[in-house]
Amino acid sequence: MKHSDVDDCDARPVHARQRAGRQAYLSGHAAEARAIDLYVARGAVLLETRWRGQSGEIDLIFEQDGEIIFAEVKSARTHEAAIARLGRAQMQRIHRAGSEYLAHTPKGQLSDVRFDLVVVDGQGCGDILEGVFSHF
Repeated sequence: MKHSDVDDCDARPVHARQRAGRQAYLSGHAAEARAIDLYVARGAVLLETRWRGQSGEIDLIFEQDGEIIFAEVKSARTHEAAIARLGRAQMQRIHRAGSEYLAHTPKGQLSDVRFDLVVVDGQGCGDILEGVFSHF
């Protein structure tokens, strides 16, 4: 193995890390696609995917019955493990990004909003946890 094939901070070959990163990227996209399907089946309209503001990124933004829904998507082997991946700092960042997004909507900060967590397990089963971090 050549020196350039190993990252100085990790003993694993770079190509193995790239494979793992690619797998995580594809898994994330699949989980987001599953989340979109769940919301659309409920009658929600997809407004944005991976919306990025100065405060950070929001995975999915929907509108349903006049309410703006900010959805964070997490995937893991189980729903419980996916839930555990959402930390307080991330919830705060998503709230700040949501506020930033609302500045570009007709009602602005007066909009009806909800912050959901969508969990997708290793079998592709998804569940929407409505408003799970709307107020924390």
